[in-house]
Amino acid sequence: MTLQYFLIQVFNGLVNGAFYALLSLGLAVIFGMLRIVNFAHGALYMLGAFAAFALGQLFGLGFWPSLIIAPIIVALVGMVIERGLLSRLYGLEPSYNLLLTFGLTLLTQDLVKQVMLSRFAVSSAPYTPPAELSGVVNLGFTMFPKYRLFVIGLALLVCLITWFVIEKTRVGAIIRASTENPTVTRAFGIDVSKWVTGVFAVGVGLAGLAGVLAAPIYSVEPYMGAELIITTFAVVVIGGMGSILGSVVTGFAVGVLAAIGSALYPPIANTLVFILMAVVLLIRPSGLFGLPEGAR
Repeated sequence: MTLQYFLIQVFNGLVNGAFYALLSLGLAVIFGMLRIVNFAHGALYMLGAFAAFALGQLFGLGFWPSLIIAPIIVALVGMVIERGLLSRLYGLEPSYNLLLTFGLTLLTQDLVKQVMLSRFAVSSAPYTPPAELSGVVNLGFTMFPKYRLFVIGLALLVCLITWFVIEKTRVGAIIRASTENPTVTRAFGIDVSKWVTGVFAVGVGLAGLAGVLAAPIYSVEPYMGAELIITTFAVVVIGGMGSILGSVVTGFAVGVLAAIGSALYPPIANTLVFILMAVVLLIRPSGLFGLPEGAR
């Protein structure tokens, strides 16, 4: 492998890692604060891509407005799911949440499939990036698509902002207090249920944002999140369940390692992340950045 080819694979891996990081960050926010394993995260990622496509087809909205509106739509859907369904399962076995979100995944995929076929007469559709992000940039060692560089940069920015808000601001302190000790938090006059709903909305909104960013690269189709979410769960486990920093760092790292591994030995591309997960769990069961359950 030449240095040029290696660097190309690193940047390709960073693009995939950007999606892993955004998705795993959303999962980590939800699990770390609410202790909910949201199996519908991949379907909500797809819903973000579909919302951007539908906004363009129905209302003529371009990429930039859709980049803001589509994640908000997904966040609102998340609020309905949390308030209307998940809130009724708090205090029950985690398997109930898992089964509910798995069922929501199947329902969302089939619903989007039917809408795409009946309303738009397609089963999958391309999504064009804005003109200002088309073309390539000379990185010195290769020409790389401008849009993919934008994806890497925006994902990094969003991940850093999310980490800062949760770890370093008063809002983050209220969120942590609302989930770790809701009784005491209510005594200070804080409506815990609203904060819990807000956290879930932000988590799924990140998935919706990732879906909008992915649409111009992978196209829009109902099952685009099915395979990606399995890898994303592995990323969350490797980084540490509920670890914000672990999700971001591991997301980008896994993307790069998978790209390099597939270049060196293509048959291992789909299993490398799970091999890495097994090794990490053997050495450090709480994940690279996670804390043991008793220390949380």
